Amino acid sequence: MQTDKHFVIVTGMSGAGKTQASKVLEDMGYFCVDNLPSPLISRFADLIVTSEGNINKVCLVVDLRDGSFLDSIDDALAYLHAIGIHYEIIFLDASDEVLVRRFKESRRSHPQSPAGSLLTGIQLEREALAYLRDRAQTIIDTSNLTNADLRQTLIDTLTSEDTGIQVMVTSFGFKHGIPIDADIVMDVRFMANPYYVPELRQLTGRDPAVQSYIYDRPETQRFLRHFSDLILELLPEYIKEGKNQLSIGIGCTGGQHRSIAMAIALGRRVAEQGYEVTVNHRDH
Repeated sequence: MQTDKHFVIVTGMSGAGKTQASKVLEDMGYFCVDNLPSPLISRFADLIVTSEGNINKVCLVVDLRDGSFLDSIDDALAYLHAIGIHYEIIFLDASDEVLVRRFKESRRSHPQSPAGSLLTGIQLEREALAYLRDRAQTIIDTSNLTNADLRQTLIDTLTSEDTGIQVMVTSFGFKHGIPIDADIVMDVRFMANPYYVPELRQLTGRDPAVQSYIYDRPETQRFLRHFSDLILELLPEYIKEGKNQLSIGIGCTGGQHRSIAMAIALGRRVAEQGYEVTVNHRDH
């Protein structure tokens, strides 16, 4: 049994932007319900399916405000699948530092904070939501996103005509931290570092001279061949599991030379096989 109904489950960390996401989806024509208790999701789905109205797109914002959320969300999602409703989970996340700053700026207390300990509350919530984060088809790190950026990211995610998977390759520097939304992280610090070549130090991995320095080495070519083959072998399996977005982080020390060059090379190879690829350079 299949219906023409589409449910988007928006969840994630408190302070990561769920309210703003709900507003965006409402503008996109979704019927939005915030904080619906998860035991009621199945009843709500029945009403949507059997009603004679034209509500085909639904957004449910769910999180730990519902005390029974974690105990019953699996049953609710299984029921959606059983009655033929296609659903996807969008998980909004942000770094602990950003969440602390947002709560302090808003002067709100964290819903999970014991005795007012903000950081402890954030960490408890992150641990509790780890299982659902792993189930999400899309994870959006809002740490560095404006409201306009979040809007465009959601629009791109939900209106893509591609029925496959979107691949995002992000270069970064380990000294600035690992991207928290990365599904796969590869460390390329084993490669010779152009930073120690005076004429290359002020350039980046976008520059042909730096790329030649990195690409022309046999170990680089071996790595690129094996790593791109692995990614291309995994992508069809991710698609089978219903994942519509794969985020790959490629890191070097500062995120200026090796990671940028390798992100560009990997993105090119994956795109050559017909996949939709976006390459970003976080720390440059």
